[in-house]
Amino acid sequence: MKRILIDEDFCKGCGLCAGACPKKLLRIGSKLTKQGYPLVEISEADQENCISCALCARICPDVAITVIKAGKS
Repeated sequence: MKRILIDEDFCKGCGLCAGACPKKLLRIGSKLTKQGYPLVEISEADQENCISCALCARICPDVAITVIKAGKS
């Protein structure tokens, strides 16, 4: 189950979320958004390691991240 959802229409690849993640699960990827920004990514394997703390979503200036708390869908 995915816990971190990144909205490609809003992500500008600033990397603040990657720096805020206590588990260091987020990273700037090689894929570009429609606007040409590098997209932040999290691997499927790392989704399982996410603790749903939502620090990434709180620090995102573009409100591009949604965190689904563990056990909810």
